[in-house]
Amino acid sequence: MRPDIKLMLFVPLVAFLCGATPHVRAEVSSSGQNDARTVNPSSTPVCENDDVNAQVKAALRLVCAQRGSEEPPASGEGLIVIGFLGGFAKNDSKHPEVWFGAYLRELYSPMAEISVISNHQGRRAITDVLRLLDTDQDGILTAAEKRQAKIIVYGHSWGASEAVAFAKDLERLGIPVLLTIQIDIVPKPGQRPILIPSNVEAAVNFFQAEGDGLLHGRSEVVAEDPGRTEIIGNLHMTYEGRHVDCRNYPWFARTFNKPHHEIENDARVWKQIAFIIDSRLSSRTSPMDQAAMH
Repeated sequence: MRPDIKLMLFVPLVAFLCGATPHVRAEVSSSGQNDARTVNPSSTPVCENDDVNAQVKAALRLVCAQRGSEEPPASGEGLIVIGFLGGFAKNDSKHPEVWFGAYLRELYSPMAEISVISNHQGRRAITDVLRLLDTDQDGILTAAEKRQAKIIVYGHSWGASEAVAFAKDLERLGIPVLLTIQIDIVPKPGQRPILIPSNVEAAVNFFQAEGDGLLHGRSEVVAEDPGRTEIIGNLHMTYEGRHVDCRNYPWFARTFNKPHHEIENDARVWKQIAFIIDSRLSSRTSPMDQAAMH
């Protein structure tokens, strides 16, 4: 089969398998400058919010239990988090990525900027990052402003692929990235998401390789420069004998591609992600900030 025909068949297949529903939009943003509605317009915390569907609540249950500890979170001052959704999903509130972004906003706000967007909005995300880093608003990023960057990027499926491509775009601009988090990477055409660029301080990759799914995440990410980038781990998640509720996705997706969404809804994955984020932020917190938190 010709490569262009394969691509024409592959793109709509990924969209269908990833359960994209472009007409439902629910963007998380702490900037208030976006036209999509916020997933958490009330003061109700994500972990207590009745708008969160049962499957997402189950996905975040361990994160919420962890939130109940007395240990204060690391400082979110200057933190920028970008989450990329998979397939052609446009900030659909049935995805845990969206509500996890809202959770992070609650945890680190008002000092952090958190957004969860389509994986086709990378250029917009670059524009937002440049604006946020330009603290004196003179339209020019100085070396000092770039060094202050504290950026975390995460994504699932095509969103995981876009997360690495986004970090690569920041590398070209001389902007460092604190952490990238990839969940079941499905490479987008023209992207090479297994190679983590050298401006990334640390990266972690979660993947599944279940035989009964049509899409399987890449099993390994590697550092372009191992001396500058730490690969925290390539973590193989398995689902044999383990039930993960995926009814927040269409029948076709959860029937023919269930493992790809089981990992997306896996409470173990989100708990580890939350822990890694806070650990990385803690390592970047000054002694004075740490003293203020206790």
